[in-house]
Amino acid sequence: MARRIESPEIPGIGETLLEEPDPGPPMLAALVCHPHPLFGGTMHNKVVYRMARGLRQTGAVVLRFNFRKTGDISEGVEDAAASLAWLRARYPDLPYALAGFSFGARVITRLGCENPGARFLLTAGYPTRWGTQESCPSAKIFIQSTNDQYAPRSEFETMYAGFAEPKRVRWIEARDHFFDGALEAFEEAVGSEVGSAVNRA
Repeated sequence: MARRIESPEIPGIGETLLEEPDPGPPMLAALVCHPHPLFGGTMHNKVVYRMARGLRQTGAVVLRFNFRKTGDISEGVEDAAASLAWLRARYPDLPYALAGFSFGARVITRLGCENPGARFLLTAGYPTRWGTQESCPSAKIFIQSTNDQYAPRSEFETMYAGFAEPKRVRWIEARDHFFDGALEAFEEAVGSEVGSAVNRA
């Protein structure tokens, strides 16, 4: 039987995409958040797509959605919270995780730290230059490009030191913030890091 792919209607949220893993039943429910909507970020961003696919390969059902056209991280968190509530109601018996790229990484760490309970928080391209960091005891996985213009390695390492345990960082040799030239390595890193996180839980 083909895996389920649908575009559910979530109150207050526009475009959505729900994809179950293939093969096998879902073992985890994951919400994936995209980059800044005012700078062209959408749920179809290539890094977000790869993140979602890497999660599905570990047995996760993945929900992506488009943020409203807002520059406010608080409104981004509201959108993510509404989407997460829908996802958890749809799969009430599954553990859940939060994942995001760039602006989406900031959103999911804010949401996950204010509302503990996620199996893990998975961020990619976590930017160092958009306000203060969020820190909490939730398990955190960071995947960063070695040449990220929005998170230079020295700046990120300083910020990372302030995050509470448990935490992990995986560096990917890439040309820029968008993992140019390294999307395959990025997707493989998502799969291996998530697989390890699930096995440790």
